[in-house]
Amino acid sequence: MMDFRTDREKQLMKEAEAVVQRHSQVVKADPNRLTYHLMPPVGLLNDPNGLIYYKGVYHVFFQWNPFATEHGAKFWGHYTTTDLVTWKLEPIALAPSEWFEKNGCYSGSAIEKDGEMFLFYTGNVKDENNNRETFQCVAVSNDGFSFQKKGPVVTLPECYTAHFRDPKVWEKNGKWYMVVGAQSLHGEGEVALFSSLDLENWKFHGSIAGSKMNGLDEFGYMWECPDLFSLDGADVLIVSPQGLNADGFLYNNLYQSGYFIGKLDEIEATYEHGSFTELDRGFDFYAPQTMLDDEGRRILIGWMGVPEENEEDHPTIQHQWIHCMTLPRKLELKEGKLYQTPVEELKKLRKEQSLNEKIEVCSDKVQLPSVKGAAIELVIQDIQGEFESFEISFGDACRFVYDANERLATLERKRFKEDSFESRTCKLDSLESLQIYKDTSSIELFLNEGQEVFSARVFGTVDDQSIAFAADGGGRFKLSIWCLSSSTIKR
Repeated sequence: MMDFRTDREKQLMKEAEAVVQRHSQVVKADPNRLTYHLMPPVGLLNDPNGLIYYKGVYHVFFQWNPFATEHGAKFWGHYTTTDLVTWKLEPIALAPSEWFEKNGCYSGSAIEKDGEMFLFYTGNVKDENNNRETFQCVAVSNDGFSFQKKGPVVTLPECYTAHFRDPKVWEKNGKWYMVVGAQSLHGEGEVALFSSLDLENWKFHGSIAGSKMNGLDEFGYMWECPDLFSLDGADVLIVSPQGLNADGFLYNNLYQSGYFIGKLDEIEATYEHGSFTELDRGFDFYAPQTMLDDEGRRILIGWMGVPEENEEDHPTIQHQWIHCMTLPRKLELKEGKLYQTPVEELKKLRKEQSLNEKIEVCSDKVQLPSVKGAAIELVIQDIQGEFESFEISFGDACRFVYDANERLATLERKRFKEDSFESRTCKLDSLESLQIYKDTSSIELFLNEGQEVFSARVFGTVDDQSIAFAADGGGRFKLSIWCLSSSTIKR
């Protein structure tokens, strides 16, 4: 393995590793540490980067500040897996060591060409007055672990502010394309398109989507983390717009993540699309990215967090870390809507089945069997009858409710700092099935085979890992619960 790192990069990596070692016992002692989700070894984790299936291995890079639980000059951390279940934390992939990235190796993507892995990322630079410069950069590896930085390949077009970042690159018909999240000079979020024949020289084609484009009204002041791919005959644009106002049950987080379904014309450099749909209805979901694996599956992983939203109140900060990733999700397009389901491999997490029963409910509210578990998977299927409501409580800090009369699905959780509850709600015509992954301090709910998803961090009483069920009305359903393995992340 050839070492391309400069002395400055080696020094930064050494300093980061020293911080990991210094705080390792404090981090491990946190009762909120997750068991089967990807987390930082110390410090702050945010966007997933460079998702790629390369030489038989899944690589997931991530934005990482090892020196604090606040946002700062980001590194690229690195996890690998061969089965999407057992993960290994690898040495740091990128450190902000060069002039074109000195204030952070920001988000980006990975592709394979002629057996080599290329990382495209944003180099963030700020001067003494906090004025920003931005460069789209590339680093190359022949093994997926040691990277040689080639420097900037795309500079800032004149029609955007320096909020121009997060390149996602793909190949089609022998040509390479790149989308970049952008802010226009008028302060509106957009997505810029580039093309290249050699990954070095890039042609700018202008904006293909954004606020006040393609039939949209004002739609945010910045669009981050674009991801454009073909799925089931359509072209899907995933993006994370900032600056949307709450609208009823929609856009209730500080920043949002969602998608458009449309058609990209690479020749004319246009993208016609429909309306925007949120990907996740929960409290904590942002900056998702997808990859295509060797089975042809489109797999999504998101950051289970939102920038600048209650980050200072996370109790894990006391233990020198913050944030995690979602579980890997398979994407499918059904009748113009993206469905997200946990990848099949996650069944390998199942350690033992603690419950497998058919539950009968009469007219009055009935307390169903209670179970305990910090790491569990719960599946409800074959729902029959006329339920008026359906409730599942997770300890003292989280509750899911489906109101059949109002046709509303709601996730409630205890606020991180105040002794009160907050909620997120979506319309749902019927509840047909429910799959839940509960980890020590997180929850992911998949409704109706992934028609809607709720993701959230949940911090309750640490020793209260009980799960309770209740329902109004008459009916029956099948309930299965598994305890899940807690030894899936290796260092």
